[in-house]
Amino acid sequence: SMSCIFCKIVAGEIPADILYQDDDVMCFRDVAPQAPTHLLVIPKKHIGSIVELEQSDTEIAGKILVTATKMAVQDGVSESGYRVAMNCGDEGGQTVGHIHMHVLGGRQMGWPPG
Repeated sequence: SMSCIFCKIVAGEIPADILYQDDDVMCFRDVAPQAPTHLLVIPKKHIGSIVELEQSDTEIAGKILVTATKMAVQDGVSESGYRVAMNCGDEGGQTVGHIHMHVLGGRQMGWPPG
């Protein structure tokens, strides 16, 4: 969807601090970081929410998680600890209608998250 900000980042229409990309996924720094490390891992294919994931998306969903763990290592937070999160819907805190996994680290995380 070309009204989607993340699709525009994938298309190169909006600049982002891209740390990794391949044919399926992209990782970039969040523009409003909530922790010293705050990365977003997205599929290049537009999927609006995790409730829209289908059986055919199993591989890409796994690739998002594997990429998130690789990026935590690359950004230096894997040994001290980090959080991965996917928000779903308004009450779940989802603010962009394109699935994305947050990778947060570099500080002590609280629980419950809020």
